[in-house]
Amino acid sequence: MLYIAYSIFVFVLVQLVIATANLIFETKLPPCQDSSNALVSVLIPARNEEGNIGNILDDLFHQSYKNIEVLVFNDQSSDRTAEMIEQHAILDTRIKLINSDILPDGWLGKNYACYSLATIAKGEYLLFLDADVRLSKNIIINAITYLRRHQLGLLSIFPKQIIKSFGEKITVPIMNYILLSLLPLILVRKSKFPSIAAANGQFMLFNAGLYRSLSPHEKIKDNKVEDIAIARFFKKENCLIACMLGDETIRCRMYVGLNDAVNGFSKNVTAFFGDSLVLSLVFWLVTTFGFLIVLFFLPVVFFIYYIIAFLLTRIIISWTSEQKIFDNILYIFPQQIACGLFIYKAFIYKYIKNYRWKGRSIT
Repeated sequence: MLYIAYSIFVFVLVQLVIATANLIFETKLPPCQDSSNALVSVLIPARNEEGNIGNILDDLFHQSYKNIEVLVFNDQSSDRTAEMIEQHAILDTRIKLINSDILPDGWLGKNYACYSLATIAKGEYLLFLDADVRLSKNIIINAITYLRRHQLGLLSIFPKQIIKSFGEKITVPIMNYILLSLLPLILVRKSKFPSIAAANGQFMLFNAGLYRSLSPHEKIKDNKVEDIAIARFFKKENCLIACMLGDETIRCRMYVGLNDAVNGFSKNVTAFFGDSLVLSLVFWLVTTFGFLIVLFFLPVVFFIYYIIAFLLTRIIISWTSEQKIFDNILYIFPQQIACGLFIYKAFIYKYIKNYRWKGRSIT
């Protein structure tokens, strides 16, 4: 037990070091504009997005980078998504609506939507966006410049999360806590190891030539965490990728309320741990109850240092993520309970019943 206690103590120090690295090294997309005027295909899969699609299309209309085509895949929506896209297309002829009639066997809906959009896109760059993302006017030119400057095959950004309700405060920050305490984002670009990879499907910018040669969405057509799978696939193919954090230039209210967040995060929480429920559970147990092991089996000074390191990690990650530090400290224990709930539901969905998202089974 003494060995376990020391291991837990070292683990929290490692988390602090990684969080600090993500604070110090470049994790935000810098303003960097070159003279490129290449066509960018903006590709948006949309299923029942009438509450969001108008906002993202407005943001694209106001982009400083004008040489874009906007292709929106209406994935059998039952609401007014298609109607709203058509209304915006009247005002902006760069927008084109693609309607889907079927979902082929063996495909998940979003993967098929992205694949279908890519097959008709004409751009030199392919930018996949989720419909609920909000963009500043310079995000596309900044992203293209960064991708060109570093000769990347893929640039992905985790949007800054808009967090409003109590349910969101105890759930949404967990993903950034896991990501930024386990992975130095600078290594996503610098390291060649496929295991050191991350991406977010809400914003994925590809070199189109490389994308078409590898056809990543077709390769992972039945994978429910397609973004991370594609990032690892690209690194296996020796393609350079980068993953960054968003700020006011790209933001998103991913989920509205507790139930949405728990259901959504249960889909992808294990992806941060190599799709291992065991590793996910170990992480949760250590970060939730590790302080008790340190308190009972190590000298009290270790416990004091443990608590300091634990809190500093949370503070640094909140600062880096541009989230409210006070809230993330106040709700540490509810967040840990919610994290355990994510893992529990991930287990249920994997072994007991199908996971459903937007009316479809994606297990």
